[in-house]
Amino acid sequence: MADSIVINAERREQMGKAASRRLRKKDDKVPGILYGGSDDPIPLVMDHKDLFKAMQDESFFSQVLEISVGNKKSQQVVVRDLQRNPASEKVTHVDFLRVQADREINVAIPLRFLNEEECRGVKVDGGSISHNLTEVEITCLPANLPEFIEVDMAELEIGDSVRLSDLTVPKDVVIVALASVEEDRDVQVASVIAPRLEIEEDELDGDEEGDDEALSASDEEGSTTSDSAESGVDGDDSATDESDSD
Repeated sequence: MADSIVINAERREQMGKAASRRLRKKDDKVPGILYGGSDDPIPLVMDHKDLFKAMQDESFFSQVLEISVGNKKSQQVVVRDLQRNPASEKVTHVDFLRVQADREINVAIPLRFLNEEECRGVKVDGGSISHNLTEVEITCLPANLPEFIEVDMAELEIGDSVRLSDLTVPKDVVIVALASVEEDRDVQVASVIAPRLEIEEDELDGDEEGDDEALSASDEEGSTTSDSAESGVDGDDSATDESDSD
């Protein structure tokens, strides 16, 4: 496991929306909260530049971090929630959850897809890979938390897929969805799909078959209508003949 990321924070003294807006705009700070465990929640404030730099590490959202509040001893935490400004992408608030060594935690771990270019369905048959998931929620003790889970795509052919149950996870790590009693939780992670041209040709063949069936049905209906009309004409002629005879 990589070295822990360290977040430096201070206790936030001023509370409320107005104070938070001033922190963001005037001081380029990020408000946050530290909670969980047996200790009381602590309102935090962090330097946006330092936080944003730490976020560039791909393990920031999936690993146990170290947070230091003032001069206090650092604590182990995970990121539980992070909010951004939708226009500027700047971080506006972050929640940290304390973790304890003897208590399991639920964390969303990124999936790392391997050998996509060497995938048989891509390299040989010209297909493409469709990703249905990019992360998976797991539960485990903090010490067993993996940085990522690998998904090897090398041997997949067109039409093949990888499901949650196909993933290889470390010992004592459980995929949350597979531990559920609900049905159909073994969802698709990724698949290899046929080239677009091939799909379009299949769709075209299906359309032509549909047109042929419709044309055949139309011909049969026309034939039935024609027979009915002729039968009606014969009936009229017969009635006319009987009238003349009278």
